[in-house]
Amino acid sequence: MVHVDLHSVTQPVGIMRIMAAILTCMCFILVATVGHVSSPYWAWCMFTWCFCFFFTLCILILEFTTLSTKVPFAWDDFTAAFAMLAGLLCLSASIIYPIFFTCSICHRAIGASVVSWVCFAVYAGEVVITRLRPSGQTSGFLSTLPGIMKMLETFFACLIFTSLETGQYSGSPGLQWCVAVYSLCFIFALLISLLSLGQLTVHFPFSFDKLAIVYNVLAAVMYMTAVVIWPLYSFRNNKRPSNCGSLCPWDKLLVVTFMTIFNAIVYTLDSIYSIRLVFCVSRE
Repeated sequence: MVHVDLHSVTQPVGIMRIMAAILTCMCFILVATVGHVSSPYWAWCMFTWCFCFFFTLCILILEFTTLSTKVPFAWDDFTAAFAMLAGLLCLSASIIYPIFFTCSICHRAIGASVVSWVCFAVYAGEVVITRLRPSGQTSGFLSTLPGIMKMLETFFACLIFTSLETGQYSGSPGLQWCVAVYSLCFIFALLISLLSLGQLTVHFPFSFDKLAIVYNVLAAVMYMTAVVIWPLYSFRNNKRPSNCGSLCPWDKLLVVTFMTIFNAIVYTLDSIYSIRLVFCVSRE
């Protein structure tokens, strides 16, 4: 039977979620009133605030009506992971939007940027509170270090996709390989996260942890090739134009380069940690 739980919205985490929902809605409204901008970075910021508002509101409603106790996955794991992801998203939007879309007289845009930073602080506070729970209350894959690294991998991949343009790689097999690497690794990282969140890995007829290690090593190697190939083919005989503005295609190539490097590092650390966890710690 469904009943309301007032404690869910009066405890510190609940209050922070209410604040986050209000603040992300404010960001969306302020930017929407400024007007549409034909830019993938503008779309990313709008997606960030809408995504965070929608899922934060859903979490509030499900916990208030106690429907969260009936979901077929680890609820505390999901909410802790969402707070981390929302914090990352808001951090990226708080950096991207003021860099590309604000000016000294753009008052609503400046207001949206400030509110977005407050959103990031609220989600960061929620992460701190949930991570400070007594040991054993927050359990699950997404709350562990491998789960956090999986979220980082998908997050960096999303930033790469936001910066990609078809004309950047359509005529180059080397760059097409890099895009294939980004796409395949993103799909499998997301799939592993969803399977782990739904606690479906126990139904596999083989060791899912060892399968994840194989994937992590392959993904790390594939990303290492992209770290070399993407800048080699993107910047060869391609200097930054003198009239390059804030949304210049050349700058997007640079963003993809750095995100590729960051993701290669995360995949490498994920591989090392997973190997240590399965083959060393499990034998102790």
